Amino acid sequence: MTTEQLLYKWQDLNTDEQSKVLAFIDSLKHQKQSGSKLGQKLRKIRQEIIDSGIPLLTAEEADKEKAERRGGYGEDLI
Repeated sequence: MTTEQLLYKWQDLNTDEQSKVLAFIDSLKHQKQSGSKLGQKLRKIRQEIIDSGIPLLTAEEADKEKAERRGGYGEDLI
């Protein structure tokens, strides 16, 4: 969606509806910024890995590694 499309839709809203949209946007921003402590820690670890130059695993590679660490359990799911 383009900025022009958003502005067009915005202009069709009354003041109360615009206030609700702004409150919703603020809540999304707050959720993104805060998150859980675990989520913050995991995002920090992920960023450290990216900064180190180590490539991230694909979903398939992660599943394979988990199966290997579990002694092969779940390999049939890969």
